[in-house]
Amino acid sequence: GYILKPFSERELATTLQMAFYKQQAEQRERDLRQHSQAVLAHMSEGVVTLDPQGRVTSANPSAAAMFGYTTQAMLGLHIGQLLPMLAPEADAAAGLLRQHSAWQALTQTPHSEPEGLRQDGSSVPLSLTLSDLPQGVQLHTICIFKDLSAQRLAAAQLHSLAFTDALTGLPNRRGLMAHLHGALLHAAQSQHWGVLLFLDLDHFRQANEMLGPGCGDDLLRESGQRLLACVRAEDTVAHFGGDEFMVLLGTLSTDQATAATRAEAVADKVLHALSQPYSLCGHHYKSSASIGLVLFDGRSSDVDELLKTADAAMYQAKAAGRNAAHFYDPVVQAMVLARTSLEKDLERALEAHEFVLHYQLQVTAQGVPLGAEALVRWQHPQRGLVMPGEFIALAEATRLILPLGQWVLESACQQLTQWAQRMDTSHWVMAVNVSALQFAQADFVASVTNTLARSGANPQRLELELTESMLVEDLPAVLDKIARIRALGVRFSLDDFGTGYSSLAHLKRLGMNQLKIDQSFVRHIHSDPDDQVIAETIIHLGHNFGMQVIAEGVETEAQCQLLTHLGCDAFQGFLFAKPAAAESLLGR
Repeated sequence: GYILKPFSERELATTLQMAFYKQQAEQRERDLRQHSQAVLAHMSEGVVTLDPQGRVTSANPSAAAMFGYTTQAMLGLHIGQLLPMLAPEADAAAGLLRQHSAWQALTQTPHSEPEGLRQDGSSVPLSLTLSDLPQGVQLHTICIFKDLSAQRLAAAQLHSLAFTDALTGLPNRRGLMAHLHGALLHAAQSQHWGVLLFLDLDHFRQANEMLGPGCGDDLLRESGQRLLACVRAEDTVAHFGGDEFMVLLGTLSTDQATAATRAEAVADKVLHALSQPYSLCGHHYKSSASIGLVLFDGRSSDVDELLKTADAAMYQAKAAGRNAAHFYDPVVQAMVLARTSLEKDLERALEAHEFVLHYQLQVTAQGVPLGAEALVRWQHPQRGLVMPGEFIALAEATRLILPLGQWVLESACQQLTQWAQRMDTSHWVMAVNVSALQFAQADFVASVTNTLARSGANPQRLELELTESMLVEDLPAVLDKIARIRALGVRFSLDDFGTGYSSLAHLKRLGMNQLKIDQSFVRHIHSDPDDQVIAETIIHLGHNFGMQVIAEGVETEAQCQLLTHLGCDAFQGFLFAKPAAAESLLGR
């Protein structure tokens, strides 16, 4: 049986109640612990607790993943294995973490950003927040980590978008400016000379039109890679925009002359590299560049002025014939500024209708007019009548020759229509010069056809003058255009014959109506036997191919008589008439 011991019901109830409360408290503690563990397990931040010696006492899954460990493997690791800056120090008192020399630096800011070390040896950028965790008489530490890898990557991508050219992968204009500011500061501090090279790819626009924009982009990318191969790792190559590149060479020498010599050597290397053939969209293409160089030593921190000077030097290189490198020259710069001013005036002149046509008669040996050559003049509001020698080359370089050439053709055809209404001029032929760029346009044949139709001019009275240099490139395309325009009834004249590159085979195939003896062979035809032989040969060639031959620049009776004796058919020059406006020409 059981021995019943006397008890107090009140005490029993209290004991049972206390046991129940204790069980509830323990359950709440277990629930709270499980809840906390669940929260920690699902946190994106890594949470690590450390004992006073810096050993890991707990770590959530995110912390383990950040450092490349399992949660279990994290336990017992020293924080210095995760944060190298907190590696144990021999002189730290009893190995206490809070005595570590780097601890104060970490605790001075609410959110520090140390580099973490993963188990595989790679680094991970972190944000770290530290908190005290009292445990009895000991003070533990809670470390909350946030992986900044994605944030750093996004920042790097944003920086790349802002400072890197998407096409070439090189620094863009903004990126170059940042490098240039740094280079000027370093040059001033180190007393070294550096140099800025401003490069412009020659004839890039024509390449873009000929090969297509995609191939033009390939040319820019390949040019950028060639530039990188020409410089040191510490130098900067930037794509400034369009067809322009910049090369920044820092700390070349403490001696200015030595720095200039080294910069010139790099420029020569660049010119050679960029002149090598390219393979673009199945085509072989040759390019070149014009380079402007300017030295700097940091005494002036004006970046904009440095860029302007380099740009001016580049234009000096272009003016010297392209495929060249030039250091900045203030004398030449004055000429460049004048050219720039003229270019602006030229653009305005087209809009303001400041161009006029003068006509120079073409006659027989007896002075009977056969027609006239249309010659463009610029009626400048300040400079007066400007001759074509001062602006045609600029118009060609800036492509303004296209609208200007079209205006000349239209105006000449309108004048030809007026001449057709007069008995004394109805038989005249109008000679019109065509630039290489104008002739190369895909719609040139259509342009001539439409101009004739609009003006009502007789195609058989229009003569287009081409130069020999236009016939060197893509002869089949040239022959096709000539044939299609000749089919309209239009005549062709080969201007300045003997100064270019025509072969007899080309001359035969071109089917020209007229050869024009250049005035350089006429000027000294009496005193230079070679000029006389050349003129005679041209006349015989022309006649043998069924062409009329005309001599330009005839200024004396003696020149006219000798050319007539040699068999020349027609003449043009001051001996017969100076270029004049149409109304003056008819009233002579």
